[in-house]
Amino acid sequence: MTTHTPPTRARGEHRPGRLHLNAFLMSTGHHEASWRLPESDPSYVSTNIAYLQRLAQTAERGKLDSIFFADGPALHRDIGRRPAGTLEPTVVLAAIAAVTERIGLIATASTTYNDPYNLARRFASVDHISGGRAGWNVVTTAFVEAARNFGLDEQPAHHARYERAAEFLEVALKLWDSWEDDAEVGDKAAGVWGDSSRVHPIGHVGEHFSVAGALTTPRSPQAYPLLVQAGSSEDGKDLAARYAEAVFTAQQTLDDAQRFYADLKRRAVEWGRDPATILVLPGIVPVLGATAAEAREKEDELDRLIAPEYARRQLAATLRVDPDDLPLDRELPADLPSEDEIEGAKSRYTLIVDLARRERLTVRQLIGRLGGGRGHRTFSGTPEQVADTLQDWYDQGAADGFNVMPAVLPSGLEEFVDQVVPILVERGLFRSEYEGTTLRDHYGLPRPTNPHTAARLAAAEVTR
Repeated sequence: MTTHTPPTRARGEHRPGRLHLNAFLMSTGHHEASWRLPESDPSYVSTNIAYLQRLAQTAERGKLDSIFFADGPALHRDIGRRPAGTLEPTVVLAAIAAVTERIGLIATASTTYNDPYNLARRFASVDHISGGRAGWNVVTTAFVEAARNFGLDEQPAHHARYERAAEFLEVALKLWDSWEDDAEVGDKAAGVWGDSSRVHPIGHVGEHFSVAGALTTPRSPQAYPLLVQAGSSEDGKDLAARYAEAVFTAQQTLDDAQRFYADLKRRAVEWGRDPATILVLPGIVPVLGATAAEAREKEDELDRLIAPEYARRQLAATLRVDPDDLPLDRELPADLPSEDEIEGAKSRYTLIVDLARRERLTVRQLIGRLGGGRGHRTFSGTPEQVADTLQDWYDQGAADGFNVMPAVLPSGLEEFVDQVVPILVERGLFRSEYEGTTLRDHYGLPRPTNPHTAARLAAAEVTR
């Protein structure tokens, strides 16, 4: 197996629009105590569509590539800890599409607790409604609470979930390609609306799914939604390398981010893909201040508002230990389960344990570090310092862009758009205006070719 290491980029070698920025939007912000700030109104944010629409419009004002909503089919956390109610995200995307023009719209949906036909139809519909701005964050869902909402006693094993996910994606891709672009004829004189020879029932029979027909929805503006993946386990990286066009990942250090980046690009090459067609976007939780001291004080204020007992119970669930085994002022116990014993979110488990061991954090300190972004990198500083750290990771081959996770909403997103984005534009790292209309345009990715059309044209060429 050969190693593919992307070259390090030198400062000044950027093309406008090269750096990619996605805004990950969640309730009052990603810091778990953000709802306790005076500026926050936690009573309605997650279910108030006008609030979510305004956030999207702010991201669009900054010419960001996209916005993103996480999701899971289970209420798995103690709702005493932070706002927990959510809306179904593809419905939210449709509502946001009506009040925006260019911003990409990405939502999470599970391959474990959905069926390919309905989900492919739903995302194709959002792509039509938005004029080609839809993206699907593909997840396998790592919570037993979700399994029990769908008639299962336990969650399926980690590897089994990813095997199902791979076949799910194969079926979805066949469905999105089941209509050729020219299937809709609209010939009033001849009385022919469509060409049935350009619509192809997929006839899929596999280990997990049997799907006979073509999709009810014609091929969408992007051909199909941008495919995003967020798992960083071995199975997750393999799935991403095979299918994903963008990858959301959590990395705490530059070295870890560089290794992940190089590994994912190498795996893409092994699947016969151009590594430039898979974009790596680590999460970052920026906390901005006019000075570094002011930014740090804002972060400290948030950390002081964390309710440690709620957070300790959540950490214990993640680590698969009893909360009593996690005294707040001691380090993690030495005898934690190995990653192989974890059937849930393997990569996040390892990231948390490695962070605690590497920095010798007490449970209380670890809770504070996780409170901002659940394992994603938190960085406090001035707008220039935040821009510097983004550029540094980009220059050194650790990222193609970033999944920006404001600690507090809406103020954190407004500050990033108004204070950090202009610096990135001035440095030639980011666009000043949108150059295309679809999400794939923003990410610099081509519209996929329909295989039925390609085969038909190739056959016609042979018979000439």
